[in-house]
Amino acid sequence: MYAIVEIAGHQYKVQQDQRVYVNRLPQDEGAKVSFDRVLLVDNGKQIDVGAPAVKGATVYAVIERHLKGDKVLVFKKKRRKGHVKKNGFRPSLTEISIKGIKVGGAAPKVAAKKAETAKADGDKPAAKKPAAKKPAAKKPAAKKPAAKKPAAKKPAAKKPAAKKPAAKKAADKTENKD
Repeated sequence: MYAIVEIAGHQYKVQQDQRVYVNRLPQDEGAKVSFDRVLLVDNGKQIDVGAPAVKGATVYAVIERHLKGDKVLVFKKKRRKGHVKKNGFRPSLTEISIKGIKVGGAAPKVAAKKAETAKADGDKPAAKKPAAKKPAAKKPAAKKPAAKKPAAKKPAAKKPAAKKPAAKKAADKTENKD
């Protein structure tokens, strides 16, 4: 089973018991975190794709440590101008260990609280009224595409004159002198 999850602005393909390096997270080392922005879940038999996220899917992880990544060099040059700029940085990363992937689950807490308060007050939740249907607007008749004109033919290229053998050229020159 694997999932595609969005963590700190980037998307990662994760599986259970996998270690992943992500952009620095604000939590301390050893903290348990969960990510509910799961974009895709594949359990081997069925693939659930979210729009944009899968409802009720969560990825649980533990922060192992904070560290700095390998040095990244940024080199810029404008040729023939004498401009050269070299810069670099080491990204701040967090190593997390994926503990589990949960698919489905209870309704979101916000909706559950609204239902509980309505029951406690003895009020029935407000029924949704069906929206009034508007008459369909007439669509203009689709125009037929104009027939394509045949492509203009290019004039035929002139063929070069056939070359005369060297013996005939010499004979022609002698005839012209007489």
